[in-house]
Amino acid sequence: MNKEYRANPFDKSIPVDYSKNYVFQTLATNMRGFIQNIRNGNSFVLVNTEIRWPIIKYIANHPIGSNFLNNFQIVGFADAGTAWTGTHPWQGQNAYDRKVMQNGPITVTIETNRDPIVYGFGFGLRSQLFGYFIRADWAWGIENEVLLPRIFYLSLNLDF
Repeated sequence: MNKEYRANPFDKSIPVDYSKNYVFQTLATNMRGFIQNIRNGNSFVLVNTEIRWPIIKYIANHPIGSNFLNNFQIVGFADAGTAWTGTHPWQGQNAYDRKVMQNGPITVTIETNRDPIVYGFGFGLRSQLFGYFIRADWAWGIENEVLLPRIFYLSLNLDF
């Protein structure tokens, strides 16, 4: 993948269809392993699984006074999901199913034949710092059976 993929946090190659009735017309949290807008539509499905291992609690055989060490976890995760417009994702009416290229008076529409389902996987670290939960994830995405470059996510939350 080129450097533009990492530099731009939003995939502008898949246009949002504003003629459709969306319940929420806002950005949702991107699927780990991808930038925003890898898939869009007014219907979606997402499956997420995580394995969290509280390594310090596991190793220590006594109560730990530090919130950071007490809540420290190593995480492995996998995500799979899609978003679509129409009856089902394979109907061919989605913005990611075609790419329109324009050069002066010439307009070319290419049927992209993208797989509607994308997958992400990776690992991360979780803990609590100054009353906030901090999360660092390293994730890879798989689109059309192609492994995409690793993306790093850092977030602060009030809850895991």
